[in-house]
Amino acid sequence: MFVPRHFVEDRVEVLVELVRASGFGHLVLNASDGLASTPVPFVVDDAATSVRAHLARPNPIWRDAPCDALLIVPVTDAYISPGWYPSKSEHGKVVPTWNYEVVHLHGRLVAHDDGDWVHHQIRDLTERNEAAMPAPWAVDDAPADYLDKMIKGIVGIDLEVDRIVGKRKLSQNRAAPDRTGVLEHLPANGQATRTVAEAMSEITGGDA
Repeated sequence: MFVPRHFVEDRVEVLVELVRASGFGHLVLNASDGLASTPVPFVVDDAATSVRAHLARPNPIWRDAPCDALLIVPVTDAYISPGWYPSKSEHGKVVPTWNYEVVHLHGRLVAHDDGDWVHHQIRDLTERNEAAMPAPWAVDDAPADYLDKMIKGIVGIDLEVDRIVGKRKLSQNRAAPDRTGVLEHLPANGQATRTVAEAMSEITGGDA
């Protein structure tokens, strides 16, 4: 991924937070029959060295493991209109762009066709995503025989991460008045754009 210096994010703790905030990514690998990709929800460890997920057994991707793979985690994104920049009225030298946060995790993909491993993974995944629910659902809420049947239909995968690349393109390359203009307009366009505005405010330290 091309990352100009303005948009580099290399703090591991921040990258882990971004990856967890998304909790969903696109696993890409060079499979036996060419490039392949599959969407996956996942859990990541505190050091971003391991990303655990599972796939439906009929999904052929797990059969290519062990192999090199890339997990693309989109975090936030929003269209940025040049009409939001005060500099538009000053000199007109502005164009549309897109603000976004994305993390790429590179590593070695390993398959785990093991019921205990998968059970542990789905429990961790469930607890992570149910934590904010008013009445969290637990894996043990499902009948044991039904759960065993479902587990037999999936295969675990673990991306052993050896490189992580983060990019936060949040108008850091614009002058403060232009960043302020973007922040004034983004929240009016929906929840997704409000999330981008919040990320902009955090990364600029409020100097916009």
